[in-house]
Amino acid sequence: MAVYQLQNNVISITVNSLGAELKSLKKLDTGREYMWCGDAEYWGRTSPILFPFVGGLRNREYRTKGNTYSMTQHGFARDMEFALLSRTDEEIWFELASDEETLKKYPYRFVLKLGYRIEGRQVIVQWKVDNPGRENLPFSIGGHPAFYCPIEPGTSQSECFLDFGNVEEIVSTCINEKGLAAKNKDVYRLTEGRLALEEHLFDHDALVVEDRQTNMVSLCGKDKSPYLKVMMDAPLFGVWSPPGKKAPFVCIEPWYGRCDGEDFEGTLEERKWGNLIQPGETWSASYVIEI
Repeated sequence: MAVYQLQNNVISITVNSLGAELKSLKKLDTGREYMWCGDAEYWGRTSPILFPFVGGLRNREYRTKGNTYSMTQHGFARDMEFALLSRTDEEIWFELASDEETLKKYPYRFVLKLGYRIEGRQVIVQWKVDNPGRENLPFSIGGHPAFYCPIEPGTSQSECFLDFGNVEEIVSTCINEKGLAAKNKDVYRLTEGRLALEEHLFDHDALVVEDRQTNMVSLCGKDKSPYLKVMMDAPLFGVWSPPGKKAPFVCIEPWYGRCDGEDFEGTLEERKWGNLIQPGETWSASYVIEI
């Protein structure tokens, strides 16, 4: 395990090779930290990569190639050591490749590359997935970055807001008590694009916003001014904070994949929002964190 730092004249970031996880994002002129610290009392992670699954599976198992496999929520990449591929003053890349152990629980060959680039006030998080095998590669991938909220001392999260941009409402897929997608939806009416982070917003798990309803989410303080923004082209995203804990952070999670539906009985290839790479091809995506 190794820790790497990148810095320009505006921000600095720190990345851990374990999970290739972004651990710190600081603004240099103020010294302010924006990434959650990973205190296990609330949630012991900071920004895990979700691969090759996003969310939970029905009965914690999936079917592919005529067999059934067990899998934990969000897959295994977040708990594995990534190799350093390259590093410059403002960009760093890591790699995780399939091996005998991963093939036992996910029977596909893959090469996952995860990169971070800093430009001014922005961190560009980059994903590439290569298919080195001889068959199609089905997978899901997602981010799970956690940001301090509130950011100002002496304020509470319930005084803060989410800003979804120029939209009038957000429709969220409900998550049941087993962590699976239910058929019903919640509709949140917005005021000038904003939704209050009231205390019980996450009582029933994350907001799951599908179908590209917006391409940005900002965290706003008590004065309703944004202090951090996540921009993405993902087909869906989650917004989450641990229910009932008054945890001082919120996750904004770009996803290319989702948990199983509560009545899902299909194969891995049939999971909603999943992706498929042909042999020898590469899939890529990115999202941006701006402070």
